[in-house]
Amino acid sequence: MSMCGVLDEAALWIGTPYHHRASLRGVGADCLGLICGIWRARYGRLPEALPDYSPRWDEVGAEERLWAALARHMVPAWAPADGQVLLFRLQPRALAKHLGVQCAGGQGFIHACPRAGVVQAPLSSPWARRIVARFDFPPISD
Repeated sequence: MSMCGVLDEAALWIGTPYHHRASLRGVGADCLGLICGIWRARYGRLPEALPDYSPRWDEVGAEERLWAALARHMVPAWAPADGQVLLFRLQPRALAKHLGVQCAGGQGFIHACPRAGVVQAPLSSPWARRIVARFDFPPISD
């Protein structure tokens, strides 16, 4: 599946209701559940079990567990491109805990948010300023 395939899969999730710790297209997902669902569509299964995690975006701590997990299983990206996983820090000094998939020629992203579920939203300046890392899905091995 190409990066275009990543976007095609992400688009299938639009309209999925928000449910913390869920990852079932059309039924419920949070932002990590969206990324996990795309991963399962590409590779068949997740590379590791998900730990417990809080829905709070203002959580603080010394260990960036989500960032570290993304770095273990995805390819760090430096130049923006559609199909990349975006990692956001939503509040200063809080852990980076929100995810989305860049789309629309870098002008938008697909993500899950509590009130709206999985949506495509503009990658406005307030959102773009909060990006702390970008990752590409790894190539699919035969």
